[in-house]
Amino acid sequence: MAAGYVRPAGRLDIMTALVPYDGPWDERLAAHLLRRAGFSGTPGELARYAAMSPHDAAESLIHFPDTSNFAPPPSVMAYPQPPRFAFRGLDDVQKREAAKERRKAAVGDVVALQEWWLGRMLSTPAPLQEKMTFFLHGHFTTAAIQKGVWPNLVLAQNQLLRRNALGNLHDLTLAISKDPAMLLYLDNAENNKSHPNENYSRELMELYTLGLGNYTEEDVRQSARAFTGWTIDRQTGEFTFNARTHDDGVKTFLSQTGNFDGTDIVDIIYRQRAAETFWARALLNAFVYNDPEPELVDAVADVISRNRFELAPTMSTLLRSNVFYSERAYRALVKSPVEFAIAAHKQFGLSAIMEGTPAALRAMGQILFYPPNVAGWPGGANWLTSQMLIARENFVAKLVNSADVNQSPWLRTVPMDASRASRELVATILQGDAPEQAGSQIVSYLDGAGTSALGMLSVENYDERVRGAAYLTMAMPAYQLG
Repeated sequence: MAAGYVRPAGRLDIMTALVPYDGPWDERLAAHLLRRAGFSGTPGELARYAAMSPHDAAESLIHFPDTSNFAPPPSVMAYPQPPRFAFRGLDDVQKREAAKERRKAAVGDVVALQEWWLGRMLSTPAPLQEKMTFFLHGHFTTAAIQKGVWPNLVLAQNQLLRRNALGNLHDLTLAISKDPAMLLYLDNAENNKSHPNENYSRELMELYTLGLGNYTEEDVRQSARAFTGWTIDRQTGEFTFNARTHDDGVKTFLSQTGNFDGTDIVDIIYRQRAAETFWARALLNAFVYNDPEPELVDAVADVISRNRFELAPTMSTLLRSNVFYSERAYRALVKSPVEFAIAAHKQFGLSAIMEGTPAALRAMGQILFYPPNVAGWPGGANWLTSQMLIARENFVAKLVNSADVNQSPWLRTVPMDASRASRELVATILQGDAPEQAGSQIVSYLDGAGTSALGMLSVENYDERVRGAAYLTMAMPAYQLG
């Protein structure tokens, strides 16, 4: 929790927690919905969603338009790597230099993919599609470049997550199990009956579907045997099944016995109650609030069970529920650096990502396509170290002083009166979620307190002073929270 912002404590009524919310509705709650089901909203978007009912606002996000032709990705380096004869005639030093240049080019391609995805997050007509893709990217983690995971493979995985953004979790897990980027990253491409590799089998259960305590080490071993032979074609870079390296013996997994392969393992996992509660907790932590009550987890698990792991109806239930609009849920999550950066762009109605944003995100602690490890980004208060907060403030300072922000439609209409300007900035940027003292500090800044060189708010310093006041507002604790 960011210092200085106190979130009211609400008591959970499990009988009504998932009942559709039918209380008051305004731009403040519309902003809450768009922060969770997207990457925040422009002032115009907030007004548009506030004009809907809570039900229609959520459903318009769930039933998003076709985006298959929107913002095509850049051309990037492809797997497989060049055959050995491509370096024929080169000495060892030249080979190392050629490999170094190839890696440098691959890194550049990943940066291009980051810029493309950030731009898509900013401008997409389907914000929940991108938010779910982002959520799944942090869940089914894969790091680019490592272990031969070339840019085209992480792009293909990103598109796979997007196609399944509100699809079926069982089907997505099966597809991820065959995804070339995942096969390389967690070593299942090397998994064979002679030397079973347990990496993917373990993470599939621990991090992706069941959680610790819901399987045994023997289950890991048996699952690894079932996934032998699931590999990639080294010529095409596509999934292939190699019957020669597959263990076709009998396995016992989660108390069931048979001649299982990877498909059977995924099927068995998704017949476990633990899978329902695992995903219920994951969705609640990502979209409602952290450390959800066991009763709430069970209730959402029941929703997942009834809908047979279909995400669309499950997310519809969550985004329309009483608990989603509860006091405990409101501004209860810390914005990740990506959420923070896109929200800042949308705040000013920008249509393109500011140059240098991927580097700024690196300073804030989050690099798309480069999670720190297989568990992904830890999130929460981990985003709010002193160093990362400084990086956020530096990013906002650069953004508000950019030429594009100077043309922001609403920022140029802020009144030339310190008190009124302060109220408008707090209302537009924070939906009023700031203590009176914070508003007084903005008034003092606009009136020139401590900055005599700029003087009081006037025609001559209007643009500069209002941009500075916008920066101060976005540096407040509430803006760090989603």
